[in-house]
Amino acid sequence: RKAGIAGLYGLEGAVNVQGEDVKKLDIVANDNFINTLKFTRKISVMVSEENPEPIVVDKALAGKYCVVFDPLDGSSNIDCNVSVGSIFGIYKNAADGPGSVGDVLRPGKDLVGAGYCTYGSATQMVLTTGNGVNVFTLDPAIGEFILTAADVKIPAKPKTIYSTNEGNWASFDAATQEFITQCKAKTPKPYSLRYVGSMVADVH
Repeated sequence: RKAGIAGLYGLEGAVNVQGEDVKKLDIVANDNFINTLKFTRKISVMVSEENPEPIVVDKALAGKYCVVFDPLDGSSNIDCNVSVGSIFGIYKNAADGPGSVGDVLRPGKDLVGAGYCTYGSATQMVLTTGNGVNVFTLDPAIGEFILTAADVKIPAKPKTIYSTNEGNWASFDAATQEFITQCKAKTPKPYSLRYVGSMVADVH
């Protein structure tokens, strides 16, 4: 919340493993994730979008879980104060003992937990451990996340909204272009378009 005052807007001058320009807040968020997780003594391997190689925790601090994460999704929106967030997935080590890179090179069905956080008018964490989805909201007064929506599901009759960067239209395959065209032409009411450019905001 003090990014502007602290001079944390703008580019860091590096490029991440996805080929994206790294923002200053990307670095701050990434360092916070790594340092916090490392000292929980629960984590053995971390994989971050901002690091070219996995981070293997020292054996003395290692636990039985591995975490993959994007510490600050939507960072291209930081300078204009649009909602951003974090994305994470949690694996359990495949075997007893120290974790390895192989513990994160696994399909999504092996995840024991996954979710995302949104940072906007409120700080929320959407979490699943494989049995339903729950939403927790940070109460700054006590520094804890409070369960605010349990067992969240997509409604039987959801809102008709699609989200895409249509600036990339020329690179879409024919099936994707046809789907978007159908969304626009749907009767009696076409789909609405909402695109923020931050996955957590668009999904949420």
